[in-house]
Order: sequence, then C-alpha cells, then structure tokens
Amino acid sequence: MNQEAQANQASNAVLALNSIELNGTATDKAGAIKEAGDLLVASGNVDPSYVDSMYERERSVSTYMGNLLAIPHGTNEAKTLIKQSCISLVRYANGITWNGNPVKFVVGIAGAGDDHLDLLGQIAVVFMDEEGIGKLEAATTAEQIMDVFSDVEL
Repeated sequence: MNQEAQANQASNAVLALNSIELNGTATDKAGAIKEAGDLLVASGNVDPSYVDSMYERERSVSTYMGNLLAIPHGTNEAKTLIKQSCISLVRYANGITWNGNPVKFVVGIAGAGDDHLDLLGQIAVVFMDEEGIGKLEAATTAEQIMDVFSDVEL
C-alpha cells in the first residue's frame, strides 16, 4: 500500500494513530475524560460539546469496565454531535482511580448511528484477552497499540 493510501485509510479509521496517547497526564477520572474527549475532538469527528456529554454520561452511570479499562462516551442525545464514528485511547502507565477502581486505559467512544454497541463489543474483545492487555501495557508506539486492535473490526 502506498503512503497516500495508508494516509487515507488512517483518516477513515475509527481508531487513528493521532488518537492514541501513550502517556496520559491526567491524575483523576475528570482529567482522563477530558484527555480522551479532546482526542476525539481533534480527530475532527465530533463537536467540542460532545466532551460535555461524556461528563454527563459519567454522572448517570460509571463507564468503568474492569480489566484496567474505562470507556467514557456521550449520551444518546449527543449523537447529533458526531460526524463520524471514532475512538481514542489514552494509556496511564501508573494508572488512575476510577470510582475506586484501577484504570490504565481510557478509551473514548463516539459512535454514530448504531455503531456505539458494536464499538463497545469490539473493544471488550481486546480487553478480555490478558495477552492483549499485556501488549497494550508494553507498547512503546501508537503503531503497536494499533496492532493489538488489528484483529477486531473497528
């Protein structure tokens, strides 16, 4: 695949390289939601106010999923703020506390139309695999993170 084709594929991907942050700087849940949400906004696929809806969703139900994972996402009403489905991934090497639980990976989701549940399911597949989680923890590049997700349909 030539470089232009790779760039086009990356720009159309639900998870793009520039939506992966290996060294999150947040120290709490609110900061982590902002970091994950800001990456979604930076992708150009969601309106900036979508991040506000991620906080609103978290106030109504925790998005902590277990296995060192939290998946903050917006409310159903915020779907109009999504131009194209996308996800972001922020890794916290030392972890943060999410409602009393340890989290090292925060995956922000913006699912257009009916994509939301499919995206959640595909992310769950990755995080149910201890070997996959180990690879995510050991990754030193965004490309290595992408490789772990290459077996699921994002």
